Amino acid sequence: MTKRILVVLSEYGYWGEELVGPVEAFDAAGYRTTFLTPTGKRPQALPPSLDPEYLDPPLGRSVTTPDMARRARELDASPRLDNPLSLADLVPERPYYSAVNHLREVEEHHRRLDGAVADLVGSFDALVLVGGSGPIVDMANNERLHELVIGFVNADKPILAECYGVAVLAFARDLENRQSILQNKHVTGHPKEYDYKDGTGFTGVEFNMGPPPYPLEYVLRDATGPVGRFHGNVGKETSVIVDYPFITARSTPDSVPAGELLVRVLEQGLRRFGW
Repeated sequence: MTKRILVVLSEYGYWGEELVGPVEAFDAAGYRTTFLTPTGKRPQALPPSLDPEYLDPPLGRSVTTPDMARRARELDASPRLDNPLSLADLVPERPYYSAVNHLREVEEHHRRLDGAVADLVGSFDALVLVGGSGPIVDMANNERLHELVIGFVNADKPILAECYGVAVLAFARDLENRQSILQNKHVTGHPKEYDYKDGTGFTGVEFNMGPPPYPLEYVLRDATGPVGRFHGNVGKETSVIVDYPFITARSTPDSVPAGELLVRVLEQGLRRFGW
C-alpha cells in the first residue's frame, strides 16, 4: 500500500527548503503527503527562504541556492498547500484546571482525545514537523500537537523534525511525569552558534524580534537528559540524526538528507544514523 505522510507547518512562516527536501523525497518514493496547520490556515514560506541572495547572519553566507529557491517558490505557490487540515478541528484542547465542573470536562476531553489521535495516527505512516521561525509561535508549545506527537510515539511510527520543529519534541511530555519524549535519545537541532542575534521574523504579522526567545540547543540538551545527547555538529555541512522513532535535522541543508532518511526508515527499517 502507498504510504501516507502527515506534514505539519506553521501559520507564521516555514523555511522553504525544509519543506521541499522531505516532500520531494516522498514524491520520489510514491508517497501521499497531507498538510496540516494549527488552525487550518494556508501556510506561507518565509520570504528570506525564497531568496538566494539572502545572507544568513550566523553563517555569513547564502543558505539557499538559486535552484532550491525556484523549487521552494513553486511549491509555496502551488495548490498543494491550499486547504490544509486544521489541528484545532481534529484534536480537542485540554480544559483549564479552573474550568467549571473540571473533573467531568477532563474526562470528556480524554474520551474525545483518544479517539481523535487514534484516527489521525492510524491514517498516516509518519509525521513531519517542518522548521523555520514560525514554529516558535504556534507549534513548539501547542498542546494539541504534543498529543499528536505522543500518539505517533505510542504507535511506534517515525517522526521527522527539522530546525525549530525539533522544539515540539522537547516539549511533548507525559503529564504524569513531565519527562520529555526525547529523554535518553540522541538528537540534533539548531545549535547556539546558528542563533540569530537580531531579526527573527514571521509571516502575517508586523513583528521582528531579536534573537529567538529560547536557545534551542539548551532546551534539547536538558530534554535528552544524562543518557541521551545533543549533537550540534558545528563545522560540519550537514547534521541529521536517526534515533528511532525520531529523525532530527539541524537546519536548512539537512532537509534533503532528512527526507531521504525517513524513506529509508520506512522502507528499510533504519533505526540509527549519525551517531
